[in-house]
Amino acid sequence: MSTIKLHDKYFEPYIDQGKIDLIVKTLANQIAEDCKDETPIFIGILNGCFMFVSDLIRLYPYSCEVSFVKLASYQGTETTGIVNELVGINEDLTGRTIVILEDIIDTGGTLQKIYDIFKNKNVKKLKIATLFFKPDVFKKELPIDYIGLSIPDEFIVGYGLDYNDLGRNINSIYKITTHKMTNIVLFGPPGAGKGTQADLLKEKYNLVHISTGDVFRFNIKNKTELGLLAKSYMDHGNLVPDEVTINMLKAEVEKNTDANGFIFDGFPRTTSQAEALDAFLSEKGETINAMIALEVPEDTLVERLLERGKTSGRPDDQDESKIRNRFNEYNTKTSILKDFYAKQNKYFGANGVGSINDITNRISTIIDTL
Repeated sequence: MSTIKLHDKYFEPYIDQGKIDLIVKTLANQIAEDCKDETPIFIGILNGCFMFVSDLIRLYPYSCEVSFVKLASYQGTETTGIVNELVGINEDLTGRTIVILEDIIDTGGTLQKIYDIFKNKNVKKLKIATLFFKPDVFKKELPIDYIGLSIPDEFIVGYGLDYNDLGRNINSIYKITTHKMTNIVLFGPPGAGKGTQADLLKEKYNLVHISTGDVFRFNIKNKTELGLLAKSYMDHGNLVPDEVTINMLKAEVEKNTDANGFIFDGFPRTTSQAEALDAFLSEKGETINAMIALEVPEDTLVERLLERGKTSGRPDDQDESKIRNRFNEYNTKTSILKDFYAKQNKYFGANGVGSINDITNRISTIIDTL
């Protein structure tokens, strides 16, 4: 069980199927003990009760009848407080024992409507059984004969319960949660091992790694609309406008709306790009949590890159002057962004010297404190 998204809301695991099965079995046994000498009519309150009714009836050991009434009072995650009878009872209930099966009782508005419906039905006995009960918000002084499980006042879905019509088919219960992504801007000078760390961190924290270089190459190779637009600028020796780049990144984010977060690698590189990224994430109720910069002495990096150049085949890894020029460019860009994120208390430096595991642990310590 993991966090799920229904419409615009996120829900986390709450009650597993095994526990639900046990609750339903206990309720079936309790009702059977009280009604074993007669044939009760079980009446389910639609729509949410259909799984509960089905499972309980299968477990009920004696003769019984089944019917349904449809009532509604919820819109989204809030009860309207107004209960409308949508589908009524057609059976003659005179002298019968009625067991109402409810998926959940919270404020008691629906329960009050049930009692109002049945007060003139001349029933022998009216019993109420609910799978879930929210005592903290129950506002009525009405009897409830069988309660499966009392829960706090949290909005739940699954096992017949829905959020705007979704989630009913889930066989366990989830509760609403505030889903917040962990979004990292990962910076590091050439040779700092940023790519290696990004690969490890995305696995450890189940994040999506968005490399600007990879995104550009994908779009250009696949001749997407944005890729062709970017290529048109590059073919003329011009810089690709920020708007094109950010639109590519937006597309990658939109592909992964259920992600736990993102590692942005190679973006932003300017203040305007950082502002554009902030604006985009803000629209989604998210933010950048940290800019983490790997810190490695320049001389150490020069040695690493010259060594790498022996096998990488990259000319810019084989010329020390070119290497140091890349550092100057990096330091300039990092300095600008360091100030931008430092003002938001989101800039973190991480020692990039040591074993791969040591560096990963240092970065993880930062992420774990966010």
